[in-house]
Amino acid sequence: MKRRLALAMATAAALTTVLSGCAALDTAMDCVKTADAIATSVDKLQQAVSNASNDVTQIEESLNSISTELGNLKNTTDNADLAKAVDDLTKGVESVRTAVKNGDTTPDIQPITDAAGEVAKVCTPG
Repeated sequence: MKRRLALAMATAAALTTVLSGCAALDTAMDCVKTADAIATSVDKLQQAVSNASNDVTQIEESLNSISTELGNLKNTTDNADLAKAVDDLTKGVESVRTAVKNGDTTPDIQPITDAAGEVAKVCTPG
């Protein structure tokens, strides 16, 4: 009886460790996917800024896409470095959004590019 109980306890402890590891892995994978989506959105933003004379609404669509991904990422992390990178990226998005609303068709998107790179760095395993 004691042996069965000890075996059951050991199995439960091992299963808990494995499941915790899976949760961390799932979170890391979500982070990588979101960082990739943000990178894609930043690329689209760069293209939109380059083509702003043709269609300024592309900039707003790109900013909205980045904001959506940031919301997803912010809700799934408790990593301080990632939270700071997300906050920096959010500030960059808002700065560009304000510049566009004020009529700037070629806003400086470097802060967004830099912060997106930081998100990617934090989310890259290893």
